[in-house]
Amino acid sequence: MIKVEKISKFYGSKKVVDDLSFEVQKGEVLGFIGPNGAGKSTMMRIITGFVPANSGKVFIGGLDMEESPLAAKKKLGYLPENAPLYANKTVKEFLVFIAKIRGFAGAELKKRVDETMERCFLEPVVNQSIDTLSKGYTHRTCFAQAILHDPEFLILDEPTDGLDPNQKREMRKLIKEMGKEKGIIISTHILEEVEAVTSKVVLINNGKKEFDGTSQAFKKLSKKGRLDDVFASLTGVEM
Repeated sequence: MIKVEKISKFYGSKKVVDDLSFEVQKGEVLGFIGPNGAGKSTMMRIITGFVPANSGKVFIGGLDMEESPLAAKKKLGYLPENAPLYANKTVKEFLVFIAKIRGFAGAELKKRVDETMERCFLEPVVNQSIDTLSKGYTHRTCFAQAILHDPEFLILDEPTDGLDPNQKREMRKLIKEMGKEKGIIISTHILEEVEAVTSKVVLINNGKKEFDGTSQAFKKLSKKGRLDDVFASLTGVEM
């Protein structure tokens, strides 16, 4: 599982994550939600080891991210918000590059790349330069690099941001399917996304946890089905 224990993070004098704890088991999709600026992306970067916490611990499959960062990161796939890509490479060249970085070679490398392209519906643009892709295909390419090594856990920061309705449905279907076997955290500010794919919810505001429970329990908190209503009922804060 992914286990977050009493994480706090400061930027200067501003506390952006405040004594946060939660956990995600394999077979669960956790919606990590809150308004823009709540500390979601910072927490995703801490979980994945890109940003150190000021206090607290993160465990990935029983491994301490601080003490065993390489071994812990091997268990993770990470889709950051606005993920960077090599614009001058084709989709296939980029994924082959990622596979080599992950340590694959020969027949196994080809198998991983081919299966990932098929799973992410990238076959129509396999030989197309990344800088010519639509936003939807660019996002799928970013997602493909996150799952290419078949990680035990996925961290997805705003995974459907900027996609059209059909692309969102495809992405959510894929996340839900993978969530049957993997532990997945989705950071989002879209309530519809939570209802579509998650089994658990952690809601934060100003870096503090305001809710931690099942998606069904969370859904009951909002009569109008909007995230700002949920925040108003929980914290008295308007978005």
